[in-house]
Amino acid sequence: MAEEEKNQEEQEQKGGGGKKKLIFLLLLVLILGIAGGLAYKFLVLDKKKAAESQEKQAQKIIEEIKATENVGIMFDLGTFVVNLADRDVDRYLKVSIVLELKDQKVQQEAQKRLPEIKDAITTLLLTKKSSDIRTPEGIEFLKEEIAKRVNAILPLGGVKNVYFTDFIIQTG
Repeated sequence: MAEEEKNQEEQEQKGGGGKKKLIFLLLLVLILGIAGGLAYKFLVLDKKKAAESQEKQAQKIIEEIKATENVGIMFDLGTFVVNLADRDVDRYLKVSIVLELKDQKVQQEAQKRLPEIKDAITTLLLTKKSSDIRTPEGIEFLKEEIAKRVNAILPLGGVKNVYFTDFIIQTG
């Protein structure tokens, strides 16, 4: 009987070693699976995201190119010279303005209403201080204001963009 007990103990020790090996193998397979999943995510899915991002950027560039190809009709308003609203010193603004219009109908309407358009722009420019229009943001805001005022005068609207071909602020 003593021999049987020793055999059972030896088998339990061998069986216990087998369970440890099985647990070790399962942990190894689990770790390899996680590592494989992470490798797939970083190597394959991130490349797909990068490709999608590049595709979106390419699409934006194509849209910008199409937008520049669809250039509207340029309508030169001429040069405006006005006093700015600065109180401390006399300052003058000289600006040449070109409007980009949608089509011929808008151009004809703008030609008919040219005195109104020029008056609206002159009145707007007279209200500006040099500090308002010295920065790029201020210049862009002025362009937006001009476009809004001219679109309000034209029954069809139709001003796509405003361009300054000359822009000088002078202290007198």
